[in-house]
Amino acid sequence: MRRTMMLPALAALLAVGCGSEDQLRRVEQEVGDLKLEVFKLRQAVEDGNKKAQTDQQAATEARTQDRRFQADLQESLRQVQDTTRALSNRLGNLPRTAGTKAAPAEAPASATPAEDERVLNAAVVDYNRGNYPLATDGLELWLKTYPQSAKRPEALFFLGLCHYNQQGYDKAQPVFERIIKDHAASSQFLPAKLKRAQCLLKQGLKPAAAKAFQELVNGFAGSAEARTAQQELSDLGL
Repeated sequence: MRRTMMLPALAALLAVGCGSEDQLRRVEQEVGDLKLEVFKLRQAVEDGNKKAQTDQQAATEARTQDRRFQADLQESLRQVQDTTRALSNRLGNLPRTAGTKAAPAEAPASATPAEDERVLNAAVVDYNRGNYPLATDGLELWLKTYPQSAKRPEALFFLGLCHYNQQGYDKAQPVFERIIKDHAASSQFLPAKLKRAQCLLKQGLKPAAAKAFQELVNGFAGSAEARTAQQELSDLGL
């Protein structure tokens, strides 16, 4: 409103030719006021634009984070469903296998390894993805469900690795020791001996760890585990 009133006044002053110094000063003052009004309006417009841009950027980031959260949630849910479905199928098939008298004697034996391997592979997939808590749950349930499986040493080894990678060295050590004690003929025997020694070292039990590493070097020379054990001893200054 003020600016609207200023414009006719300014025009009137200019029309009379600015015949006096007072009129000239009034014109200069009015011009100065107009410039100040323009500056204020321009500043207000710029502030409004900046705020709009900031609000839009914050809304975009919020939508992006929400999409990421939803994607992660769906992936975790899918993994849980896959593991649960595989284990449920196994448990659901046990009564039918036991009660089917007409089936050949070889049918349960040939079906069981394929199924336990499939369920184990699902848990290993979780391990490879770094989902150690989920893999731990799957492997522990697998070990209870398939106590006689030939894949048991492998399942124990991955269970030990899950604990190890979560820095649960006191939990990983007895798992590796079960492999050493119960499955000495398996391919996981030497890797389990090495990981057991590393668990001891991680727990600060240097003398026991050094002894375990030395057993590998002396008893299994030429193996990859023996070479790693020798490097561990060198790192310890032994």
